[in-house]
Amino acid sequence: MAVWENNRKFAIGKQRLGIMIETNDRILPVGIQSFEKIRKGGYLYVDKTDIIWQLANRNKTYNYLSRPRRFGKSILVDTLEAYFMGKKELFEGLKIMQLETEWVKRPVIRLDMSRAGAEQETLRSYLDITFDRLEEEYGITSKPTAKLADRFDAIIQTAYEQTGQQVAILIDEYDSPLQHSWKTPQHEACTSIYREVFAILKADDKYEKFVFITGITKFTQISLFSVLNNLSNISFEPEYAAICGITKEEMLRDFKPEISKLAEYEDWTYDEAVAQLTAYYDGYHFSRRNMVDIFNPFSLINALSDSDLKNYWASSGATSLLPKFVDDMELKLGNFDPCTILRQTIETSDVTGGGAELFLYQSGYLTIKDYQMGVYILGFPNNEVRQALYETVLPALTLRKTGDTQSTQSDLFLALQLGNLPVAMKSLKALIADVPYSNKKLASMDMEERYRLILSTIFNAIGCRVEVEKMISTGRIDMVVETTNFIYVLELKLSNNGGVDAASEQIKAKQYTEPFKADKRKVIALAIELDDMGKGLVDWKEV
Repeated sequence: MAVWENNRKFAIGKQRLGIMIETNDRILPVGIQSFEKIRKGGYLYVDKTDIIWQLANRNKTYNYLSRPRRFGKSILVDTLEAYFMGKKELFEGLKIMQLETEWVKRPVIRLDMSRAGAEQETLRSYLDITFDRLEEEYGITSKPTAKLADRFDAIIQTAYEQTGQQVAILIDEYDSPLQHSWKTPQHEACTSIYREVFAILKADDKYEKFVFITGITKFTQISLFSVLNNLSNISFEPEYAAICGITKEEMLRDFKPEISKLAEYEDWTYDEAVAQLTAYYDGYHFSRRNMVDIFNPFSLINALSDSDLKNYWASSGATSLLPKFVDDMELKLGNFDPCTILRQTIETSDVTGGGAELFLYQSGYLTIKDYQMGVYILGFPNNEVRQALYETVLPALTLRKTGDTQSTQSDLFLALQLGNLPVAMKSLKALIADVPYSNKKLASMDMEERYRLILSTIFNAIGCRVEVEKMISTGRIDMVVETTNFIYVLELKLSNNGGVDAASEQIKAKQYTEPFKADKRKVIALAIELDDMGKGLVDWKEV
């Protein structure tokens, strides 16, 4: 079976959906990274063990996988640990049982670098404590003056000698100390520890069966990459595109009861619930040769557990590193969807020198949309990430604290959803008052361009679908803003360029609403006048 299930089953009738679902006392593994806990606790488990077996038995010693935050890397590492330790009982009923026949018990050395902090002292302390535990396990007495590298070397060799089996070494979130120390005085000191300790991996090659390293970003100036020149980067290989995350096929196969429950709560059909989940959390691609759609597993499982579509990306802490790697994000955000990046850059470059696009891809803000002639085309994977990004940059753009605008943003979103134009305009006026004039970062843009940037950011941040300067047969619409029930067609004019009257005439003359008439949603055309000195929204009119 694809999913580990309890035995107590009961039937739930979904009358509105017209289906009968057999389900269980099902528990989703929200926030659980222990394979053993999932299997013994009766949690649902999406079976990836055939791919995991293939990875473990590919006869390549050194392997590296990059995936975004909260994408299931730690549960993958934990599953590999259980496999190499020969814990056959945990894999009963899973695909791997048809592939593995020997179940050899090997020594496993596992390092979780997310626990190592972002300073030289905390990094050394974590490795010291971890090596202490391993030395005790194998009866090793190290000298007080022994270097970390020598201790690591002794642990690997002793584990091999005592068991007669080559060692599996699993390094999870290897880049965590390097990410968090980047652009601080601590970074070089942390990097030097990495160079010292992990150079041993190549020297101890004959004692190692399998070395697996996971992370988000790639720092090449450390021994993991510079010394291990035969390190196999599986991050882009087609056979491992779905090793982390959940495919649409897996979601439909393993989570039918949860999807049906969400549909019932939201008064959707089953297919509508699938479409909404797809729009919010799907859309990741990790290989140009295998463009299978991947859902963010953290967000999807949380949404199905809560029976609620929410932005879980923002709560995962994924946005905290943005300022370190992307300058002036609030001004550049519109340039990333779509954007291009050379194959060589995305597949081999160091995150510290590869540009904003590389960081945004590696950390999950962008994903592969297409590949042409040595160039990757990147874009936002889904609504969740788009909204989280725009929400992150909005305070910097509007020069307001997040808490100062949240209530007004909520009012705006509700008003747009209900078609309440007076409230929508009042909220919008409050959000953009004086901003273009006071924000000096916008000085290089003309005033209308400033307004477009701020307005599109506001609409994206509250969860609307936004298209700026949309081309149609009769001209170019300044902005199209879509909600569940309405399509808003916006034409912007400065006061010194005809204002609301000129905007109204342009909407009528160029028939801006015509392309949307076939949509079941109501189309509302709005002429908006903006102050040419940057003082915000002056007037508006429904056309």
